[in-house]
Amino acid sequence: MLPLQRESGHALPVLAALVAAAGAILLGIGAANDSGVLAIVGGIVAGVGVIAHELVRHVTIDYEFFRRTSK
Repeated sequence: MLPLQRESGHALPVLAALVAAAGAILLGIGAANDSGVLAIVGGIVAGVGVIAHELVRHVTIDYEFFRRTSK
């Protein structure tokens, strides 16, 4: 397969996205049950998961893509 057509590195960001999804679920459960602590923790976990997803995606996919295309 040609180097620019590889799909390696795309599975790792999914793990961070799963953390964000779990945080969003906790946020919804906490909000529905009037549990302020659970809603706050869920919001924090969701936010950290979204930031982690973007960071991992950038490091694993974008850096490799820029390295290959800047030759």
